Amino acid sequence: MQPYPYIITISSEKGGVGKTTLACNLAVYLRALRESLPVTVLSFDNHFTIDRMFGLEGQKVRGTVREMLEGEPAGALAHTGQYGIDYIPSSTAERLSPLLERFQDPWTLAGLLGESVLPGVVIIDTRPDLNALTRNALFAADQVLVPVKDMASLENCKNIIALAEQRGLERNALALIPCLVDERIKYDGEFRDQKTLLRTFAAERGYRCLDTFISKSPKVESLTTNPDGKIYPILTHARGTEVYGQFREIAQDMLRVLDAVPEPRASFLYRSRAEDDEPRQMEEYPARREGLADHCLICGALLAEHAEGCGFYYETSDRARRGFLHTACFVDLLCAALYGMTRDSQGYGIARLVVSDKARKLVTVISPAVSSGSYRVDFRQFDAGGEQLFHKEVILDTGAEDEGEGINDRLFLLLNEALTGQGAKPGKGPWLAVHPVDPKHPEAVLGEEHYRAVHHVQTLIHGMAGLF
Repeated sequence: MQPYPYIITISSEKGGVGKTTLACNLAVYLRALRESLPVTVLSFDNHFTIDRMFGLEGQKVRGTVREMLEGEPAGALAHTGQYGIDYIPSSTAERLSPLLERFQDPWTLAGLLGESVLPGVVIIDTRPDLNALTRNALFAADQVLVPVKDMASLENCKNIIALAEQRGLERNALALIPCLVDERIKYDGEFRDQKTLLRTFAAERGYRCLDTFISKSPKVESLTTNPDGKIYPILTHARGTEVYGQFREIAQDMLRVLDAVPEPRASFLYRSRAEDDEPRQMEEYPARREGLADHCLICGALLAEHAEGCGFYYETSDRARRGFLHTACFVDLLCAALYGMTRDSQGYGIARLVVSDKARKLVTVISPAVSSGSYRVDFRQFDAGGEQLFHKEVILDTGAEDEGEGINDRLFLLLNEALTGQGAKPGKGPWLAVHPVDPKHPEAVLGEEHYRAVHHVQTLIHGMAGLF
C-alpha cells in the first residue's frame, strides 16, 4: 500500500512567536524518540532556517519546495540531512508567489502530499499569514500547532481556528502552545505568570492548549547566532535547560496522538477526492470534446475531413476556445512569422526541422497587442516547468502585400478566431497557448491526466507577473 504522511502544520499569523524553532526542533525530537520514524520538514516561509539547520555541506540540491508545488513528487525532492531528518530545500517568496493561484483550491496540497510517497511524519512551517499555501497546509493537517507568546498572537488565533473548522479539522486536532514564556515575570492575583494568563484567556475562547509550554531561554536563542552560520538543535546543544525537557514532552504528546490515528488525514482526503473526481472527470471529458473548434484555424480545413497530422492542441488563457492545428500549418507559420522563411527560402528545410523540433518539445504562447497603431505579436516558448526559453516580438501588418505565402493573413486569422471572435481585431486580453500532442491520438490530451498537465503549465505561465 502506498504510504501516506501524517502531517503536522505549524501556523501563526504573528511573526516572532517561535514557529520555525518549534517546527525544526520538533522534527529532531520525534526522530530521536523514535528512530524508525521517517520525519520530513519543509517551509513555505523564505528565511531558509530549515536549510541552515539540516543541510549537509556539499549536498547537491535536487529541487526545492517550488518544484514540489509544481507537481514534482515530494519523495524525490526530500534530502536526508543532519540528525537523520529529511528536508525539502526552501524557496524564496518571489519564486513561490506565482504559484499561489494554483492553490486556491484548499485540497491541492493534500493531493500532492497524498501522492508524495513520503512515509512517516511531515512537518510544515507556514508563513505568518493566511495565504493560499497556509490555508492548504491547514486543510491537509492531522495536527495544527499554534505557538502564542502574547495577547496579540492569541487574538490572531481566531482566524486560524475558524479556517481549520471550516475545513473540517477536528477541534481537538488543533492546539495552542504558549511559547517564549519569561518565567521571571509574575503577576498579582489569579494570573500568576504568562503561561497561566495565556491559558486562561485561551480557555475562555474555547481554545485547547497543550499541557506543556516553551520557556524563553537565552541559551536557546544563542543557537541561531554563531560564527558558523549554522542553527543547532535544542536536543544536542541545550541540555540542562527547561526547554530541553519541554520539547521532549511536546514530541511525546505528538507520538501518542500519532499512534492512536488509524489513518492519516491526507490518505482519507486523497481517497475521498479520487472517488468524488471520478464522476466529475467522466463529465468533463465530453465537455472538453464538445468545445473543440471543428477546423484548423490556420488553413481553415475541417478536421473531420482532414484529421491526419494534427500535432498541436491550442487553448486560450481564459479557456474559452480550444482545438487542434495541423502540424505542417503551425510549423510553417512559425518559420514565416519568426524568421521570414517560406518554402522558397534557401535553407528552409533545415530551418523547418529546427523550428519543428522546438515546437514539439515546448509550449508556444502567442499574445497580440496594439502598440503605436501597429499590431504586435509576442511569441514565447516555455518548457513543462514554466521556464521561458524563447521570446520574440513581431509586427503583424495586415495591410501589407501577400508576402511569405500570406503569413500575415494566416497569423491574423489564427489570432482573430482564437482570441477575439469573428470580425474583431487583436488587442490586449487573453493569450493563446499551443501544446504539442501525439498526432496519431491528438484527443488523448483531453483525458484527465494529460489535460491536468496542460492546465498546470498554463497556470505557471499565467503566474508570471507582468509577462503579458
